[in-house]
Amino acid sequence: MGGCAGSRRRLSDSEGEETVPEPRLPLLDHQGAHWKNAVGFWLLGLCNNFSYVVMLSAAHDILSHERTSGNQSHVDPGPAPIPHNSSSRFDCNSVSTAPPGSCQWDLCCWKLRPGCLFSFCGDQPGCYFLLLTSPEAQDPGGEEEAESSARQPLIRTEAPESKPGSSSSLSLRERWTVFKGLLWYIVPLVVVYFAEYFINQGLFELLFFRNTSLSHAQQYRWYQMLYQAGVFASRSSLRCCHIRFTWALALLQCLNLAFLLADVWFGFLPSIYFVFLIILYEGLLGGAAYVNTFHNISLETSDEHREFAMATTCISDTLGISLSGLLALPLHDFLCQLS
Repeated sequence: MGGCAGSRRRLSDSEGEETVPEPRLPLLDHQGAHWKNAVGFWLLGLCNNFSYVVMLSAAHDILSHERTSGNQSHVDPGPAPIPHNSSSRFDCNSVSTAPPGSCQWDLCCWKLRPGCLFSFCGDQPGCYFLLLTSPEAQDPGGEEEAESSARQPLIRTEAPESKPGSSSSLSLRERWTVFKGLLWYIVPLVVVYFAEYFINQGLFELLFFRNTSLSHAQQYRWYQMLYQAGVFASRSSLRCCHIRFTWALALLQCLNLAFLLADVWFGFLPSIYFVFLIILYEGLLGGAAYVNTFHNISLETSDEHREFAMATTCISDTLGISLSGLLALPLHDFLCQLS
């Protein structure tokens, strides 16, 4: 046995043939890179959303602190705020918790500057440079193959296929055609985000119950926590539940908005626990609309249109949040002026 093996080895060396590597090693390396990329993207998403969620959840506390301690930040003071209306049944802050994102970001960095800086300067670059693995060329023999391999996704779910083009090669007419087809997904997602952020940043502060042991700030934090819990659960449920018609989710979210707005005006709900259940349900609807929208687009668009379609649909949440903030601000001022 040893002599035969030695003869084969010498014969292979004499003929100049290279030893064929075992096929399992590249497979193990690919699996390891897949999990590193999966963990890296998960951490990047966590870091990206953490500061935003903290900012929204702490909005009531930040504004309350500003009211009691005055403007002691490094930012120049603006116009005089509306006086705190403690006689109102809403127990309003002087400023709504629903300003646009840039204003809330300024308020957050009054108060949370070390955490904000750490979220962006410790975490995200570390995940990007240390965890994410850039794909290497499978056959380094040709520049064309190396360039094609470098364009493959970091996390592969199936065998790579040759793609005829990318979004950068689309003509203006093609982009317009794709955009018109995306309206079926963009419009309901805008409606969902408008309704849920009108509730979150416009109505949460006004849904104040005095017949409970929770303070106003504690009620607001519980509202935000339950909403985020519902979003987390529904965004993680795609493998269990796939929803094709996201218009239904938009309609249900609008019904939530109408119901809670009616309760703010008439005050007919007897207990805060009813609101807890509605807000948890609101988060489930919002997360389901988001994840199913992008999942449906990934399935129903062609390879050359998918990148452009995904990037274009990302405007939905920004547009919905901005519109809700613009309407929630005057609503807050109007209701808080009521005795």
